[in-house]
Amino acid sequence: MNALPESYVVVMTTFADDSIGKRIIESLLEKKLAACIQVLPIQSYYHWQGKIISDAEKQVMIKTKKSLYKEVEAEICLLHDYDVPEVIQLPIEIGLDAYLGWISESCGQ
Repeated sequence: MNALPESYVVVMTTFADDSIGKRIIESLLEKKLAACIQVLPIQSYYHWQGKIISDAEKQVMIKTKKSLYKEVEAEICLLHDYDVPEVIQLPIEIGLDAYLGWISESCGQ
């Protein structure tokens, strides 16, 4: 494991509607904006329009290059059904060289 010559990130989002999630995931992979996308079931609790809400959702972790973040964000916002979808970027500070290389090969550009 070495310092990263290229920056990699995990972009996180959520969805409640499986068909919306599938559309987002397939689009990101088809456009080579992501190398790997993982989906986990979660229970979310949050403030929305003056109320505390609880929803069953899916947490989505998108592995990609930092340089693709704006395109990933735009694609999620275009396809998502939430008024304000979660779209956040977390840095990958270090990782297995072969895995990070695979992210580079799998993502476009």
